[in-house]
Amino acid sequence: MILSIESSCDDSSIAITEIATKKILYHKKISQEAEHSVYGGVVPELASRLHAVALPNILKETKPWFSQLKAVAVTNQPGLGVTLLEGIAMAKTLAVLQDIPLIPVHHLKGHIYSLFIEKETLFPLLVLLISGGHTQVIRVENFEKMEILATSMDDSVGESFDKCAKMMGLGYPGGPLIEKLALGGDEDRFPLPVPLRHSPLIAFSLSGLKNAVRLTVEKLGGASEMTEQDKADLAAAFQKAVKLHLLQKSKKIFAKEAIKDFAIVGGASANKYLREAYEKLCKEFDKTMHVAPLEYCSDNAAMIGRYAIDAYERKQFIDPNEIDIVSTKKQQAGMLL
Repeated sequence: MILSIESSCDDSSIAITEIATKKILYHKKISQEAEHSVYGGVVPELASRLHAVALPNILKETKPWFSQLKAVAVTNQPGLGVTLLEGIAMAKTLAVLQDIPLIPVHHLKGHIYSLFIEKETLFPLLVLLISGGHTQVIRVENFEKMEILATSMDDSVGESFDKCAKMMGLGYPGGPLIEKLALGGDEDRFPLPVPLRHSPLIAFSLSGLKNAVRLTVEKLGGASEMTEQDKADLAAAFQKAVKLHLLQKSKKIFAKEAIKDFAIVGGASANKYLREAYEKLCKEFDKTMHVAPLEYCSDNAAMIGRYAIDAYERKQFIDPNEIDIVSTKKQQAGMLL
């Protein structure tokens, strides 16, 4: 079995996965949303302190499997440095004390492998990864080769949802709040711009749209002066603009790529409005769409464990004394290749 640890942001999670069957024998995640909602976003130092309490408490519940562990896996990039270190410190200790190999896991590869939890892998695959920190389209040819075809030049989809929700005084995390509010809104009331609409670039950009939301909120007198209908309409308009932006750039990629299997992963992939839009796009281009179960869309240790099974079979281990977080500069470069 493999014990996997995830602490890249504000979710403390540990899983036990059986190597031979790929079955999850144990999985637990403790969210910090309540603690961070007061600040309208994740506070790294607070997240680190909460991990320091939560991870050891979860680990205690996994002791019955310790004698059967063949490896320990941990997210070591990308993410918040101070929170990654909490998981890495635990993984290094376990690897040494249990005398088992240590497997470093790229968080974004983990999200891709969320599609294969308790399943066999499916390659080649086109993947849209939309999360709190990233917006990318990736061509996944196999375990070793993953190529980024398009990425965000500034804000990610998840970050934009969170920040726009904060502007409207909705709270944190913003994604689910905006999606729910948008159900009762008029998406055509506010003519928000679709980013890079007339640009030939195959890339994503959300900063301009986010600024347009800010200006709209200001015109309405600020969040405190907005009616519930104002907020619902603006949420719907924002969500529509994001959808059109993602679809426009994805169409260009779909037209070039012959791969027939397409997937959406990452925390923002839980948005049903976006899922439905991509289901229609896949039908238009004769592609088959895949999504991870809703409980595994956001950060979790089960996806880290599933990736670790394939890494274990390839003996992709690292010396506990050499594992460390990857610098922010390298993280932003999208080191998936």
